[in-house]
Amino acid sequence: MDIEYSHIPVLLEEVISGLDIKPDGIYVDCTIGGGGHSSQILQRLSKTGHLYGFDRDADAIATCRDRLSQFENLTIIHSDYRQATDRLREMGVSKVDGVLIDLGVSSYQLDSTERGFSIMHDGRLDMRFDRDQTLDAFTVVNSYPREKLIDILQKYGEEWNARKIVDNIIAARQTAAIETTGQLKEIIEKSFPKSAIYGKGGLSKKTFQAIRIEVNRELEGLDQALEKLIDLLASGGRMAVITFHSLEDRIVKNIFKKECTDCICPPRTPVCICGHKAKIKLVNKKPITASSQELAKNSRSSSAKLRIVEKL
Repeated sequence: MDIEYSHIPVLLEEVISGLDIKPDGIYVDCTIGGGGHSSQILQRLSKTGHLYGFDRDADAIATCRDRLSQFENLTIIHSDYRQATDRLREMGVSKVDGVLIDLGVSSYQLDSTERGFSIMHDGRLDMRFDRDQTLDAFTVVNSYPREKLIDILQKYGEEWNARKIVDNIIAARQTAAIETTGQLKEIIEKSFPKSAIYGKGGLSKKTFQAIRIEVNRELEGLDQALEKLIDLLASGGRMAVITFHSLEDRIVKNIFKKECTDCICPPRTPVCICGHKAKIKLVNKKPITASSQELAKNSRSSSAKLRIVEKL
């Protein structure tokens, strides 16, 4: 498992610096993945400090329990980060000094044929972070009605060619089920004119992203989870969030903007009636992106954006 679940932590130095780790502090890694960020947090904690790590992926949980077994001040929980606040309070944790959320898909998930995320490796359509759940990519591709598929590709993939792609998916599945990532990729690519030029990831990237987001409900509840985790922070505590596409980054940006503002009444309201008070302040006004050195080592960091806030 440890060999298979390899993951290069994105923006590692920037995350560790931004969290401003206190040796005796309580920290939460909401998406522990391969443990790259967590191991560095743990190395900076004293015996009285503690880290709680969450992940939906059972493979990630198994890997980290093995890989980070030398740390006694670590609690690993197999759970969605959107339930992290509730789970922590059940364990008696009412305040924490830092929170990390890395919203990226791990290299292991992308490269593992059996997980069905990859554009490059042919495997059964799956794309589930939590393989205990029922909904998978096969179900989305083969059973969703036309208009729902179009909406998903347009909303989650920002795909301009959604209608043509979906029409070709519908036509193909009427003959036989679309079972593999390779079959889906071929259908997508045939939906574009030969002159079409796309960015990194090719013609299929946006559709694969859209289906993955739908399968895992990645954007649902992100705003509420951020609000709860902000409330969980102790005064002076910090939250670092890494996003990888514009949709999730927009949600994070808007929540942070709202919670950095005292009054959120409509602009023309003469007197504040909302009673809203700022809870956080921005540590970095603009998102932090990967350095040229990191990009040279890990091309998947190219779309990463790191936003950090501090609790007032």
